[in-house]
Amino acid sequence: MVNEVDEYSFLQLADIPRIVTTDVFNIVQMKGDYTNFLIVAGSSLPHFDPATHTFLIGEVVYQIQGNSISPFSRDVREVIIENALKYFNSPYLWGGRSPFGIDCSGFAQILYKMAGLTIPRDAVQQCVLGENLSFVEEALPGDLAFFDNDDGAIIHVGIIWEKNKIIHSSGKVRIDNVDHFGIYNIDTKRYTHQMRLMRRLIKD
Repeated sequence: MVNEVDEYSFLQLADIPRIVTTDVFNIVQMKGDYTNFLIVAGSSLPHFDPATHTFLIGEVVYQIQGNSISPFSRDVREVIIENALKYFNSPYLWGGRSPFGIDCSGFAQILYKMAGLTIPRDAVQQCVLGENLSFVEEALPGDLAFFDNDDGAIIHVGIIWEKNKIIHSSGKVRIDNVDHFGIYNIDTKRYTHQMRLMRRLIKD
């Protein structure tokens, strides 16, 4: 189902404080219509009314069943990790940003959005944000780690989960070990990505 909005309305939506969905799948109905459809985690709900669980796109009112959250109401790191684990085992899909398929930079972008932070779509754009971390031991949950190829090009990004653990989309969303060499795949028992740098985008 598609409900198109004009460019002016779209730009207006960007200025509205965002409420986002945090359930992996959320059932939505057009007000007065009993046809159900799904929206995925990280979807914005413009003009959201928490009392009625409705939101507005253009002049159309929708009602949502499920959880939604103001991204500014909780600890950012906690929100990122809690939502990252909901994607565990989701398949890798280049260009994807949903539980049906997601790539590494889309994974980082959607999780930051769900925590109220806006970051660019691609890893090469994300890696210049925030402050640099010198050691893996400095990293906190929600910090980003970037990995390069033999030519020095950034090709992968993952989210630090806890000390020496990373959650990232590679084949599927998975948890592996990470150190100053890179990502150590716990299944194949070998390094799959070489560490380039780590960045802290969250101001504690």
